[in-house]
Amino acid sequence: MKDPAEGRLSFTEMFDLPVAVDLRTAARALGIASTTAYRLIREDEFPCSVLRIGRRYRIPTSELMRALGIEDRPLYSVDPEGDTDGPNAGV
Repeated sequence: MKDPAEGRLSFTEMFDLPVAVDLRTAARALGIASTTAYRLIREDEFPCSVLRIGRRYRIPTSELMRALGIEDRPLYSVDPEGDTDGPNAGV
């Protein structure tokens, strides 16, 4: 059975995230199924901080980036492999 959150986020999508994301988006960024993410939270094993707001989970984007080994945001969030018509295309 395929998870609707399947499909990793692209480089550009990662840097366009808001300050905090929902659990499905975080799971997608980590490349895991949302059911696995819920299990990891229950077991207190999720790889970054998790905020519980009412019945929903929110993951701070900065924590998610650190869990993925991304320490700093780039100056530009242009996908270096997919930017064919940006200001630096063909440079």
